[in-house]
Amino acid sequence: MRTWFWTLIVLAAAVGLALVLREHSGNVLIVAQPWRIELSLTLAVLLVLASFIILYCLLRVLAWIGVRPERFRSWRSLRSQKREHELLENGWINVLEGRYADGEKDLSKLLARTKSKGRKVLAGLTSARAAHHMGEFGRRDEALAQARLSAQDNPRLSEATATVAAEMYLDQNRPQDALVLLQPLQDASTRYFHATRLLLRAHRQLRNHDRVFELTRLLSRRGVLEKSEAVQLIETSAAARLRAGGQKEFKAIWGDLKADERALPDVALAAANIQADQGNIDEASKILEAGLAARMDARLLNAYSQCPPEHVARRLSKAEVWLKSHPDDSALLAALGNLCLTGELWGQGERYLLRSMKIRSDMRIHALLGNLYDRLGRAADAMKHWRLASSVAGVLPALPAHRSLPAADTRADPTLVDVEQLPPQAKVLRDMHVPLAASAADFVGDDEFSSVREDLPSRPPVDLPRPQDVDSPDSYPDEYFDSAPIPGVDLSQTSDRPHRGSGNN
Repeated sequence: MRTWFWTLIVLAAAVGLALVLREHSGNVLIVAQPWRIELSLTLAVLLVLASFIILYCLLRVLAWIGVRPERFRSWRSLRSQKREHELLENGWINVLEGRYADGEKDLSKLLARTKSKGRKVLAGLTSARAAHHMGEFGRRDEALAQARLSAQDNPRLSEATATVAAEMYLDQNRPQDALVLLQPLQDASTRYFHATRLLLRAHRQLRNHDRVFELTRLLSRRGVLEKSEAVQLIETSAAARLRAGGQKEFKAIWGDLKADERALPDVALAAANIQADQGNIDEASKILEAGLAARMDARLLNAYSQCPPEHVARRLSKAEVWLKSHPDDSALLAALGNLCLTGELWGQGERYLLRSMKIRSDMRIHALLGNLYDRLGRAADAMKHWRLASSVAGVLPALPAHRSLPAADTRADPTLVDVEQLPPQAKVLRDMHVPLAASAADFVGDDEFSSVREDLPSRPPVDLPRPQDVDSPDSYPDEYFDSAPIPGVDLSQTSDRPHRGSGNN
């Protein structure tokens, strides 16, 4: 807009000057002895303007020629800055895309040629991050040292270097080194939110639950942490503080918690365990009830169902009130069943446990039903539910009943020789020497054993069960226990059936 304004002014001045010169047709006389120059007014004005323009252009050319070395240096500097910016930009893009080797190559070129401390720090930190992702921790530490040296005169760059280095130390599981770098930033100002988050992460790795609790509350008040993450951290750290402090520090730690924090499952469970260990069953009940009022947690219900018999009536009445609003809660039904078992209310407990089992076939419910039926003398039902509990737990495989073990591998036993596979030139078994294997230390020959066989009383053969009766537990005689041969034992010497060696000494 300003350019158009001045253009209009110049055009108006030119038109006005042309009109004035047209009406005044005077002459201009220049006397310079021995010359006498006479010009028209119009020509004189035009010559003056032309002289001014020529002189101005001449002076500008002379000025440009005079400052040419400086302008050349400035041009070279701008070109160098442009190249450095391109290297820094390409290096950052390669690191962000995961091409760490290419990024480190560009950044190394930038570190070698740049004279700017700021770009040296940025290139060093980015190169360190690339080396860190590639697992080259030696090169990473060298790049960090170079960046730290370049940033020592600039507080902002020093803080950036410390933050980046601490984050990489935490990735490497070196929280103590990260604390050395982050603690000064936290002491200087609590508004370094990223540094505070890294400090929280370091204390979590070191299991400093007191500092985790404080920093989580600080970040939660500032709105830096999400609510779900903050609640989880407070729950874990507060429960750990209660367990570590025990009864001595219980009042101080418990008083520092808010009402909603006390109702968290881990916190309520830790506090209730401390009170129960001290014999304060009523206080433990109140803590668990407050937690269950906020959330029906299975762990709290399990703890609530475990109490001395004299407290069963109160807890049972309270749990029955909860059952009205949560009729399909399997954990609540199991807790009611456990309370009934403690109070020896067998029928009511069986109904609660069967209702819970219909909702969810849980290992604990089957175990409770097994205990219940065992107390009632129903051994078959007790064994059934105990077997189901073990199969649900996955600890033991569910083996079918009345099955014999698989035959043992006796191919390496030195006392068992297959005569049909012996070559013709081999000696017969009675001519063999006593084997050196430990499993045949009591081996005797046929000649020595024949005298003992005649002195032994004859025993009737054992009637083994028929194949169709194997599954019947009553079909097994008392002498029959397994059909598998035992490794390292000569069955010809231990069996009652007729063999070449008879009886057992």
